[in-house]
Amino acid sequence: MDKKGIFQIKNHQTTVKKEITAGVIGFFTVVYIIAVNSLILSEAGIPLEGAVIATILTSFFGCLIMGLWANSPIILVPGMGINALFSYTLVQSMGLTWQEALAVVFVSGMIFSIIAFTRLANILNTSIPTTLKDAITVGLGLFLMLIGLEKGGLVVRGGTTIIALGNLSDIKVLATIITFLVLLILFLRNVKGHFLWTILFGTGLSALFGIVPKTGKQGFSLENYQIVFGHFSFERVWTLPFWVAVFTISMVVVFENIGLVHSHTVLLKNEAKFSKGLQATSISAIFSGLLGSSPTVSAVESTAAITSGGRTGLTAITTGALFLLSVVAIPYMKIIPDNAIAPILILIGILMTQNIRLMDLRDMTEALPAILIIAMIPFTSSISDGIAIGFILYPVLKLSIGKAKDVSIPLYIIACLFFINFLLQYM
Repeated sequence: MDKKGIFQIKNHQTTVKKEITAGVIGFFTVVYIIAVNSLILSEAGIPLEGAVIATILTSFFGCLIMGLWANSPIILVPGMGINALFSYTLVQSMGLTWQEALAVVFVSGMIFSIIAFTRLANILNTSIPTTLKDAITVGLGLFLMLIGLEKGGLVVRGGTTIIALGNLSDIKVLATIITFLVLLILFLRNVKGHFLWTILFGTGLSALFGIVPKTGKQGFSLENYQIVFGHFSFERVWTLPFWVAVFTISMVVVFENIGLVHSHTVLLKNEAKFSKGLQATSISAIFSGLLGSSPTVSAVESTAAITSGGRTGLTAITTGALFLLSVVAIPYMKIIPDNAIAPILILIGILMTQNIRLMDLRDMTEALPAILIIAMIPFTSSISDGIAIGFILYPVLKLSIGKAKDVSIPLYIIACLFFINFLLQYM
């Protein structure tokens, strides 16, 4: 079967059984994204049931495109961090509607595709210092941790304090702490599907404590998705905030995926798949806006599928098919409480902050912009502002000590665009 077909099973020294098994394993390590991404999108105003269907379809099409176009076992799902950028920055901070934010995702996907299908991908990848790229990941990690801590009631904002300790005697807080401890144990023991088991445990614990969300009438309906699919709005396409949002989303999704796809192809020991893998990811990002979700990324959990023996696109397509079948579980998504999701956001944030170990902070002209990015993303609750501050400061510091040639021309252009945006937005 498939000796010389689209997946080239024999050429990749694998078997159909091994590929399908790897796809199943990959699915159970990443299926948590349906609940987590949907709840984050709902905070932008997207109806929860519509957000669930959008997440499922976006993941299905992403995996399908990756499997057919790139013949790679990389799993594409809406990315953590960038979904927070969608809801908390584009909508809640910048004032875009969720329909306008979806238009931003669509346009960003188009820009990403232009980059992925040309030499621009390599030019951009080499023009941005590694220290700044790692700082963005760490900053996003801290932001996700903050969101998780707030969702779980462990910290609260208010009064004269920016952050205050939550009421540890509160049942919701207690449930979050217990669920988080269970997650840590499952994670450290390398239990497959630890995120999924955590959601199930946290929901069961909430039922035991009597704090499961009231969902009203249960049932599955496409009605809420009809107002999500293809409902992006270009009403503000000629305004500055729209293009600032496009610029921010484009930069995050491009650099994050360049790094992720590259690391996965290295793990595959087949770096020749990088180009088509990045192209598939960019096409999937366009579909994300159309289908009603924040952009897809090459999921970190792809490593589970790859280490389980996945070598071809059959693995990704298997995972995508399972996402599509999970539509039957939609009625049960509404009962998942915050204390079941919060621990996952916290742990994912912790894992993202590990990138700090890769950063060389001995040169202060590198360290200061990077540290400001890391600090300002969570402190301002704005991913775009945090990135902007670091990207503006970097060339300024290099220029101040006579190292102008250490800064690439594209980075000078990006810094100027960020600076102009600050002038127009805050002065």
